[in-house]
Amino acid sequence: MFPARINQRIMLAAGLMLVIALALSSIAYGSTVIPLPAVLNALAHAAGFSDLTTSGPIERIVVDLRLPRVVLGICAGAGLGIIGAMLQTVTRNDLADPFLFGLSSGAAAGAVSVISIFGDRFGIWTLPIAAFSGGMLAAIIVLLLVRRVHGQGPERLILAGLAVSFLFAALTNYMVFSGDQRAAHSVLFWTLGGLGLARWDNLPLAMIGLFAILVYALANHRNLDAFLAGENTAESLGVRVTRTRNTVFIVCAFSTAIFVSVAGVIGFVGLMIPHIARRFTGQLHAGLVVTCALLGAMLILLSDLAARLLLAPQELPIGIVTSSVGAFFVVTTLLRRRTG
Repeated sequence: MFPARINQRIMLAAGLMLVIALALSSIAYGSTVIPLPAVLNALAHAAGFSDLTTSGPIERIVVDLRLPRVVLGICAGAGLGIIGAMLQTVTRNDLADPFLFGLSSGAAAGAVSVISIFGDRFGIWTLPIAAFSGGMLAAIIVLLLVRRVHGQGPERLILAGLAVSFLFAALTNYMVFSGDQRAAHSVLFWTLGGLGLARWDNLPLAMIGLFAILVYALANHRNLDAFLAGENTAESLGVRVTRTRNTVFIVCAFSTAIFVSVAGVIGFVGLMIPHIARRFTGQLHAGLVVTCALLGAMLILLSDLAARLLLAPQELPIGIVTSSVGAFFVVTTLLRRRTG
Protein backbone atom coordinates (compact mmCIF):
# COMPACT_ATOMS: atom_id res chain seq x y z
CA MET A 1 0.00 0.00 0.00
CA PHE A 2 2.79 2.42 0.88
CA PRO A 3 4.62 2.08 -2.47
CA ALA A 4 1.29 2.53 -4.27
CA ARG A 5 0.72 5.82 -2.44
CA ILE A 6 4.25 6.94 -3.27
CA ASN A 7 3.74 6.11 -6.94
CA GLN A 8 0.43 7.95 -6.98
CA ARG A 9 1.99 11.03 -5.42
CA ILE A 10 4.84 10.92 -7.93
CA MET A 11 2.35 10.70 -10.81
CA LEU A 12 0.31 13.60 -9.45
CA ALA A 13 3.44 15.71 -8.97
CA ALA A 14 4.56 14.88 -12.51
CA GLY A 15 1.10 15.78 -13.82
CA LEU A 16 1.16 19.12 -12.03
CA MET A 17 4.59 19.89 -13.47
CA LEU A 18 3.34 19.03 -16.96
CA VAL A 19 0.36 21.37 -16.52
CA ILE A 20 2.73 24.19 -15.50
CA ALA A 21 5.02 23.46 -18.45
CA LEU A 22 2.11 23.46 -20.88
CA ALA A 23 0.76 26.68 -19.34
CA LEU A 24 4.10 28.43 -19.87
CA SER A 25 4.32 27.08 -23.43
CA SER A 26 0.79 28.28 -24.15
CA ILE A 27 1.71 31.75 -22.92
CA ALA A 28 4.96 31.84 -24.90
CA TYR A 29 3.71 30.49 -28.24
CA GLY A 30 1.08 31.92 -30.53
CA SER A 31 0.89 34.25 -33.50
CA THR A 32 3.64 36.19 -31.71
CA VAL A 33 6.33 34.07 -30.07
CA ILE A 34 7.60 35.44 -26.77
CA PRO A 35 10.87 34.12 -25.28
CA LEU A 36 10.38 32.15 -22.07
CA PRO A 37 12.60 34.47 -19.97
CA ALA A 38 10.42 37.41 -21.04
CA VAL A 39 7.29 35.44 -20.09
CA LEU A 40 8.68 34.60 -16.64
CA ASN A 41 9.81 38.18 -16.10
CA ALA A 42 6.38 39.57 -17.08
CA LEU A 43 4.62 37.13 -14.74
CA ALA A 44 7.02 37.93 -11.88
CA HIS A 45 6.56 41.66 -12.39
CA ALA A 46 2.78 41.37 -12.51
CA ALA A 47 2.83 39.33 -9.28
CA GLY A 48 5.08 41.87 -7.57
CA PHE A 49 8.07 39.53 -7.26
CA SER A 50 10.34 41.51 -9.58
CA ASP A 51 11.09 45.15 -10.27
CA LEU A 52 12.32 44.43 -13.79
CA THR A 53 9.85 45.45 -16.46
CA THR A 54 9.47 44.15 -20.00
CA SER A 55 8.33 46.18 -22.96
CA GLY A 56 4.70 47.31 -22.74
CA PRO A 57 3.21 45.19 -25.54
CA ILE A 58 4.87 41.97 -24.32
CA GLU A 59 3.66 42.35 -20.76
CA ARG A 60 0.15 43.18 -21.97
CA ILE A 61 0.09 40.11 -24.23
CA VAL A 62 1.31 37.88 -21.41
CA VAL A 63 -0.76 39.22 -18.52
CA ASP A 64 -3.94 40.51 -20.15
CA LEU A 65 -4.38 38.15 -23.11
CA ARG A 66 -2.62 34.81 -22.76
CA LEU A 67 -2.58 34.27 -19.00
CA PRO A 68 -6.40 34.56 -18.65
CA ARG A 69 -6.70 32.18 -21.59
CA VAL A 70 -4.48 29.63 -19.85
CA VAL A 71 -6.37 29.93 -16.55
CA LEU A 72 -9.70 29.46 -18.33
CA GLY A 73 -8.33 26.43 -20.19
CA ILE A 74 -7.15 24.83 -16.96
CA CYS A 75 -10.48 25.44 -15.22
CA ALA A 76 -12.61 24.21 -18.12
CA GLY A 77 -10.45 21.20 -18.91
CA ALA A 78 -10.16 20.08 -15.30
CA GLY A 79 -13.86 20.61 -14.67
CA LEU A 80 -15.04 18.78 -17.78
CA GLY A 81 -12.76 15.84 -16.99
CA ILE A 82 -14.25 15.49 -13.50
CA ILE A 83 -17.80 15.91 -14.84
CA GLY A 84 -17.26 13.07 -17.31
CA ALA A 85 -15.96 10.74 -14.59
CA MET A 86 -18.90 11.44 -12.29
CA LEU A 87 -21.53 11.03 -14.99
CA GLN A 88 -19.99 7.77 -16.19
CA THR A 89 -20.00 6.44 -12.63
CA VAL A 90 -23.58 7.27 -11.64
CA THR A 91 -25.05 6.15 -14.98
CA ARG A 92 -22.81 3.11 -15.45
CA ASN A 93 -22.28 4.25 -19.02
CA ASP A 94 -18.78 4.59 -20.47
CA LEU A 95 -20.01 7.08 -23.09
CA ALA A 96 -21.60 9.50 -20.62
CA ASP A 97 -20.52 13.14 -20.87
CA PRO A 98 -22.27 16.54 -20.83
CA PHE A 99 -23.27 16.18 -24.50
CA LEU A 100 -25.19 12.99 -23.82
CA PHE A 101 -27.51 14.65 -21.31
CA GLY A 102 -28.32 17.82 -23.21
CA LEU A 103 -26.35 20.07 -20.86
CA SER A 104 -24.01 21.41 -23.53
CA SER A 105 -26.84 21.66 -26.09
CA GLY A 106 -28.98 23.70 -23.72
CA ALA A 107 -26.17 26.11 -22.96
CA ALA A 108 -25.36 26.41 -26.67
CA ALA A 109 -28.99 27.21 -27.49
CA GLY A 110 -29.01 29.97 -24.89
CA ALA A 111 -25.85 31.53 -26.31
CA VAL A 112 -27.00 31.25 -29.93
CA SER A 113 -30.27 32.99 -29.05
CA VAL A 114 -28.22 36.01 -27.96
CA ILE A 115 -25.87 35.97 -30.94
CA SER A 116 -28.48 35.52 -33.68
CA ILE A 117 -31.74 36.94 -32.29
CA PHE A 118 -31.86 38.93 -29.06
CA GLY A 119 -28.51 40.72 -29.02
CA ASP A 120 -26.41 42.00 -26.12
CA ARG A 121 -29.12 43.53 -23.97
CA PHE A 122 -27.10 43.12 -20.76
CA GLY A 123 -23.71 44.09 -22.12
CA ILE A 124 -20.76 41.71 -21.99
CA TRP A 125 -22.57 39.47 -19.50
CA THR A 126 -25.47 38.72 -21.83
CA LEU A 127 -23.82 35.70 -23.48
CA PRO A 128 -22.66 34.00 -20.24
CA ILE A 129 -26.05 34.57 -18.59
CA ALA A 130 -27.95 33.17 -21.57
CA ALA A 131 -25.67 30.13 -21.88
CA PHE A 132 -25.86 29.38 -18.16
CA SER A 133 -29.65 29.72 -18.19
CA GLY A 134 -29.94 27.40 -21.20
CA GLY A 135 -27.79 24.74 -19.56
CA MET A 136 -29.73 24.81 -16.30
CA LEU A 137 -33.04 24.78 -18.19
CA ALA A 138 -31.94 21.64 -20.03
CA ALA A 139 -31.02 19.99 -16.71
CA ILE A 140 -34.40 20.86 -15.19
CA ILE A 141 -36.27 19.44 -18.20
CA VAL A 142 -34.27 16.20 -18.02
CA LEU A 143 -35.03 15.76 -14.32
CA LEU A 144 -38.73 16.53 -14.85
CA LEU A 145 -38.90 13.93 -17.63
CA VAL A 146 -37.24 11.35 -15.41
CA ARG A 147 -39.68 12.03 -12.59
CA ARG A 148 -42.64 11.51 -14.96
CA VAL A 149 -41.67 7.95 -15.90
CA HIS A 150 -41.86 4.82 -13.77
CA GLY A 151 -38.55 4.26 -12.00
CA GLN A 152 -35.53 6.52 -12.08
CA GLY A 153 -32.70 4.28 -13.24
CA PRO A 154 -29.66 5.49 -15.17
CA GLU A 155 -31.06 4.35 -18.53
CA ARG A 156 -34.05 6.70 -18.11
CA LEU A 157 -31.74 9.58 -17.31
CA ILE A 158 -29.74 8.84 -20.45
CA LEU A 159 -32.82 8.60 -22.68
CA ALA A 160 -34.26 11.82 -21.26
CA GLY A 161 -30.90 13.52 -21.77
CA LEU A 162 -30.70 12.37 -25.38
CA ALA A 163 -34.20 13.66 -26.08
CA VAL A 164 -33.41 17.05 -24.56
CA SER A 165 -30.08 17.18 -26.39
CA PHE A 166 -31.77 16.64 -29.77
CA LEU A 167 -34.49 19.14 -28.87
CA PHE A 168 -32.06 21.93 -28.05
CA ALA A 169 -29.88 21.06 -31.06
CA ALA A 170 -32.91 21.47 -33.31
CA LEU A 171 -33.77 24.75 -31.58
CA THR A 172 -30.21 25.99 -32.09
CA ASN A 173 -30.29 25.14 -35.80
CA TYR A 174 -33.65 26.89 -36.16
CA MET A 175 -32.32 30.06 -34.54
CA VAL A 176 -29.24 30.02 -36.74
CA PHE A 177 -31.38 29.65 -39.86
CA SER A 178 -34.05 32.19 -38.90
CA GLY A 179 -31.84 34.74 -37.16
CA ASP A 180 -29.26 37.21 -38.42
CA GLN A 181 -27.30 35.39 -41.13
CA ARG A 182 -24.35 37.73 -40.61
CA ALA A 183 -23.87 36.16 -37.18
CA ALA A 184 -23.58 32.62 -38.57
CA HIS A 185 -19.77 32.65 -38.44
CA SER A 186 -19.78 33.79 -34.82
CA VAL A 187 -22.30 31.10 -33.95
CA LEU A 188 -20.19 28.41 -35.64
CA PHE A 189 -17.02 29.50 -33.89
CA TRP A 190 -18.73 29.68 -30.49
CA THR A 191 -20.53 26.35 -30.72
CA LEU A 192 -17.20 24.65 -31.50
CA GLY A 193 -15.60 26.13 -28.41
CA GLY A 194 -12.64 28.38 -27.74
CA LEU A 195 -10.83 30.33 -25.06
CA GLY A 196 -10.88 33.68 -26.86
CA LEU A 197 -13.48 35.14 -24.49
CA ALA A 198 -11.17 34.75 -21.49
CA ARG A 199 -10.90 37.95 -19.46
CA TRP A 200 -9.95 38.61 -15.88
CA ASP A 201 -13.51 39.72 -15.13
CA ASN A 202 -15.12 36.42 -16.21
CA LEU A 203 -12.47 34.04 -14.87
CA PRO A 204 -14.16 33.91 -11.43
CA LEU A 205 -17.10 32.19 -13.15
CA ALA A 206 -14.87 29.40 -14.45
CA MET A 207 -13.20 29.09 -11.04
CA ILE A 208 -16.59 28.75 -9.36
CA GLY A 209 -17.52 25.97 -11.80
CA LEU A 210 -14.29 24.08 -11.11
CA PHE A 211 -14.53 24.63 -7.35
CA ALA A 212 -18.10 23.33 -7.20
CA ILE A 213 -17.47 20.11 -9.11
CA LEU A 214 -14.08 19.40 -7.50
CA VAL A 215 -15.25 19.93 -3.91
CA TYR A 216 -18.41 17.88 -4.42
CA ALA A 217 -16.52 15.00 -6.06
CA LEU A 218 -13.86 14.82 -3.35
CA ALA A 219 -16.37 15.19 -0.53
CA ASN A 220 -18.51 12.35 -1.91
CA HIS A 221 -15.85 10.05 -3.33
CA ARG A 222 -16.88 7.16 -1.08
CA ASN A 223 -20.50 7.34 -2.25
CA LEU A 224 -19.27 7.38 -5.84
CA ASP A 225 -17.05 4.36 -5.12
CA ALA A 226 -20.14 2.49 -3.88
CA PHE A 227 -21.73 2.86 -7.34
CA LEU A 228 -18.90 0.75 -8.76
CA ALA A 229 -20.28 -2.31 -6.97
CA GLY A 230 -23.78 -1.84 -8.39
CA GLU A 231 -26.88 -0.01 -7.23
CA ASN A 232 -28.11 -2.76 -4.91
CA THR A 233 -24.79 -2.95 -3.13
CA ALA A 234 -24.63 0.84 -2.90
CA GLU A 235 -28.09 0.88 -1.30
CA SER A 236 -27.01 -1.75 1.21
CA LEU A 237 -24.04 0.44 2.12
CA GLY A 238 -26.36 3.31 2.97
CA VAL A 239 -26.08 5.32 -0.24
CA ARG A 240 -29.31 6.85 -1.50
CA VAL A 241 -28.75 5.92 -5.11
CA THR A 242 -31.48 7.94 -6.82
CA ARG A 243 -30.91 11.01 -4.69
CA THR A 244 -27.13 10.84 -5.19
CA ARG A 245 -27.51 10.37 -8.95
CA ASN A 246 -29.83 13.37 -9.27
CA THR A 247 -27.57 15.52 -7.10
CA VAL A 248 -24.53 14.59 -9.18
CA PHE A 249 -26.49 15.47 -12.31
CA ILE A 250 -27.46 18.89 -10.93
CA VAL A 251 -23.91 19.72 -9.83
CA CYS A 252 -22.56 18.60 -13.21
CA ALA A 253 -25.21 20.68 -14.98
CA PHE A 254 -24.28 23.74 -12.92
CA SER A 255 -20.57 23.48 -13.70
CA THR A 256 -21.13 22.54 -17.36
CA ALA A 257 -23.38 25.54 -17.89
CA ILE A 258 -20.69 27.80 -16.44
CA PHE A 259 -17.92 26.34 -18.59
CA VAL A 260 -20.00 26.55 -21.77
CA SER A 261 -20.98 30.14 -20.92
CA VAL A 262 -17.34 31.29 -20.99
CA ALA A 263 -15.62 28.78 -23.31
CA GLY A 264 -18.30 27.54 -25.68
CA VAL A 265 -19.01 23.89 -26.40
CA ILE A 266 -15.82 21.81 -26.16
CA GLY A 267 -16.55 18.20 -26.94
CA PHE A 268 -15.03 14.82 -26.05
CA VAL A 269 -13.09 16.02 -22.99
CA GLY A 270 -15.56 14.50 -20.53
CA LEU A 271 -15.71 11.32 -22.61
CA MET A 272 -11.98 10.66 -23.07
CA ILE A 273 -10.31 11.84 -19.91
CA PRO A 274 -11.91 9.42 -17.38
CA HIS A 275 -10.92 6.40 -19.49
CA ILE A 276 -7.31 7.60 -19.68
CA ALA A 277 -7.21 8.50 -15.98
CA ARG A 278 -8.41 5.06 -14.87
CA ARG A 279 -5.35 3.49 -16.47
CA PHE A 280 -3.18 5.47 -14.04
CA THR A 281 -5.20 5.44 -10.82
CA GLY A 282 -7.81 2.72 -11.14
CA GLN A 283 -11.53 3.09 -10.42
CA LEU A 284 -11.56 4.66 -6.94
CA HIS A 285 -12.58 8.29 -7.06
CA ALA A 286 -10.23 9.86 -4.51
CA GLY A 287 -7.34 9.59 -6.96
CA LEU A 288 -9.44 9.45 -10.12
CA VAL A 289 -10.95 12.91 -9.62
CA VAL A 290 -7.58 14.64 -9.22
CA THR A 291 -6.08 12.73 -12.15
CA CYS A 292 -9.04 13.65 -14.38
CA ALA A 293 -8.55 17.30 -13.43
CA LEU A 294 -4.86 17.25 -14.37
CA LEU A 295 -5.36 15.32 -17.62
CA GLY A 296 -8.31 17.50 -18.63
CA ALA A 297 -6.27 20.64 -18.10
CA MET A 298 -3.42 19.17 -20.18
CA LEU A 299 -5.76 18.22 -23.03
CA ILE A 300 -7.32 21.67 -23.24
CA LEU A 301 -3.98 23.49 -23.05
CA LEU A 302 -2.50 21.27 -25.78
CA SER A 303 -5.60 21.59 -27.95
CA ASP A 304 -5.70 25.36 -27.58
CA LEU A 305 -2.02 25.62 -28.45
CA ALA A 306 -2.57 23.51 -31.56
CA ALA A 307 -5.66 25.55 -32.50
CA ARG A 308 -3.60 28.76 -32.42
CA LEU A 309 -0.56 27.41 -34.25
CA LEU A 310 -2.00 25.22 -37.02
CA LEU A 311 -3.36 28.12 -39.10
CA ALA A 312 -1.52 31.03 -37.47
CA PRO A 313 -2.29 33.90 -37.38
CA GLN A 314 -5.86 32.55 -37.72
CA GLU A 315 -7.31 30.61 -34.81
CA LEU A 316 -9.16 27.32 -35.12
CA PRO A 317 -12.07 26.56 -32.80
CA ILE A 318 -10.69 24.33 -30.08
CA GLY A 319 -13.59 21.90 -30.56
CA ILE A 320 -12.18 20.87 -33.93
CA VAL A 321 -8.97 19.73 -32.26
CA THR A 322 -10.64 17.93 -29.34
CA SER A 323 -13.15 16.24 -31.66
CA SER A 324 -10.33 14.98 -33.88
CA VAL A 325 -8.44 13.63 -30.89
CA GLY A 326 -11.67 12.16 -29.51
CA ALA A 327 -12.49 10.34 -32.76
CA PHE A 328 -8.99 8.85 -32.86
CA PHE A 329 -9.32 7.82 -29.20
CA VAL A 330 -12.66 6.07 -29.72
CA VAL A 331 -11.46 4.20 -32.82
CA THR A 332 -8.25 3.13 -31.05
CA THR A 333 -10.23 1.93 -28.03
CA LEU A 334 -12.60 -0.11 -30.20
CA LEU A 335 -9.74 -1.72 -32.11
CA ARG A 336 -7.89 -2.54 -28.89
CA ARG A 337 -10.96 -4.21 -27.38
CA ARG A 338 -11.57 -6.17 -30.59
CA THR A 339 -7.99 -7.48 -30.78
CA GLY A 340 -7.93 -8.04 -27.02
